[in-house]
Amino acid sequence: MSQSNQNTTRGEHESIHREYILGVQIVAVECLDGKGTQYQFDAPGHIEVPFENPDMAELYADVYFDVNGFEEAGTGERGVPPEIIQAGRDTLAAYFLTQPYSDINWVASFYGKKPTEIERYVASVRRRAQEIRESAEERGME
Repeated sequence: MSQSNQNTTRGEHESIHREYILGVQIVAVECLDGKGTQYQFDAPGHIEVPFENPDMAELYADVYFDVNGFEEAGTGERGVPPEIIQAGRDTLAAYFLTQPYSDINWVASFYGKKPTEIERYVASVRRRAQEIRESAEERGME
């Protein structure tokens, strides 16, 4: 099960916000310019992806587990990794929500849906990701 751990310090201005299985984590990084905290998705073999909002970093992690991992590197500024395209509408909607150019209204407009339906898509992705992590933990994966 995913756990928050605000007290684990990685460095002078970094701490683990949330740890998952398989070395995936979200790191809280205090901005040196005093502009608050950034949340960085970190996984083996994946570029570090920063977020201003911890909920979006956690959603990104859920998308990552929903598709059994993906690589962001090489997709371009507005590209989408093939694993996400192949995963289906709800996973793509959740991925779009994690991007800096979008919000729930943008995604709803893209799909021609209401924001409440996009929220249901996101809930499905979060539920599947949690089930995947729990199943992996039951099999002894750390």
